[in-house]
Amino acid sequence: MDKELIYRKLTDEIKRLIPHFPVITITGPRQSGKTTLCKELFPDYVYINLEDAAIREQIQRDTKGFLNNYPKKLIIDEAHHYPELFSYIQVLVDPDPERRFILTGSSNFSLLEKVTQSLAGRTAILTLLPLSLHELGRERIQDLSAETLILNGGYPAIWSKGVPRDALYRNYYTTYIERDVRQIINVKDMTLFQTFIRLCAGRIGTEFNASALSGEVGTSVNTITSWLSTLAASYVAYMLPPYFANIGKRLVKANKIYFYDTGLACYLLGIENEEQLATHPAKGALFENMVVNEAMKNRLNRGKDPNLYFYRDKSQKEVDLLHTQANEIYAYEIKSAQSFHKEFFKGIDYLKGIFGDRLTRTAVIFDGKDEIHTEQNGVYNFRNFYLE
Repeated sequence: MDKELIYRKLTDEIKRLIPHFPVITITGPRQSGKTTLCKELFPDYVYINLEDAAIREQIQRDTKGFLNNYPKKLIIDEAHHYPELFSYIQVLVDPDPERRFILTGSSNFSLLEKVTQSLAGRTAILTLLPLSLHELGRERIQDLSAETLILNGGYPAIWSKGVPRDALYRNYYTTYIERDVRQIINVKDMTLFQTFIRLCAGRIGTEFNASALSGEVGTSVNTITSWLSTLAASYVAYMLPPYFANIGKRLVKANKIYFYDTGLACYLLGIENEEQLATHPAKGALFENMVVNEAMKNRLNRGKDPNLYFYRDKSQKEVDLLHTQANEIYAYEIKSAQSFHKEFFKGIDYLKGIFGDRLTRTAVIFDGKDEIHTEQNGVYNFRNFYLE
C-alpha cells in the first residue's frame, strides 16, 4: 500500500509556537509519527538521529564542534539518548536568533527533566500521541466497528502504510518496550516483567494496586512501582488521577491505569480479532480506554494540559471521566453499549447534587446511533466525541 500522509492536528500548534521559541520539543511514544511530522513541517532543517550509535559517539566526543559543523536549523531525533546536549543548545540559541532546533524524544522522564532544567523559557514542549479518531476522520472510521478501532489502535503505520496490526504490535513490544525496559532499569527476569505488563493490560480502567499486583507477579511492591514508572516513561501506560476537592465526600485516592494505545493492550491480552474482542470481559474497559485516550489526544494536540480525572467516592459512586476548565467541570459516562438506557446518567445525576452549577457539560459517550446534542445530558456516539 502506498504511504498516505494523515494530517496531524498538532501541526497547527507547532506553527503557532515556532516564531516564539528557538527550540520546539516533541515527546511521545515511539512510532507515533514525530519524525514524519518534523520532516514534513521543516524540510529545510537538517535531520540527525541519535538512535544511530555512530552519530551519538561523535556528538558526545565533541558536542560544541559537532553542532557548529551543522547548519543553524536542526532536527535532533531521539534526543533523550544524550540529555547533556541541551545545555549546549542553550548556549547556542541565546545569542543567535537564527539558531533553531526541533528536538524529539520517546522517553518521557529523562527528556523532560533535562529539557526543563537547561532550556527553561527557551522551548515549547508538546506531546504527539498515536492518531486520534478525530485525526483519522469521520469518513475513514464511520463504517468501522468499535472492535476494529480498538484493535487497530492509533499507530500511523497501520493506518497510512497498511502494516498488519498483529505484526506491528508483536514487533513493537519486542523491539521497543523490552529494549527500553532493559535500558531504563536492570530487569533480571523478563518473564516476570511480561507477566506484569499483561496483568496491567487486564486492569485497564481499574484503580491501580501495587501491593495486590506484587503478589500476583511474585516480586516486591518497590519493583512493581519501578516497572510502572518505566511504562509511563516509555509512553506505554499512564495513570488517570481521581478528582479531588473539598466537597465533604470521602474520595478514593488511587489512580486508574490506562494504556496509551488500545491495540497494544489487545495484543498483550491475546485478543487477535473482532470476534474475540466482542465477547471478551475486557471489552468495556478497552472501549473506555479508547474514549479517555481520545479526550487526552484532543487536548494535547492543541497544546493544552489534559486536566482529566475520574470520580469515585467511598460509597462507590462513580463517573468515568471528568474534565476541568477554570471553575467548570465536564462529566462523561462511557458505555460500550449500542443501546441507550436512562440509568447511564445515574452517576452524573449524583454529581449534579454535589457540584451544582459548576457541572456545565454532561454526556454519555456510547456506541449507539441515537444521539442527543445538548450541553446537559447529551448522548454522543464515540466517533463524534471531541473534547474542547
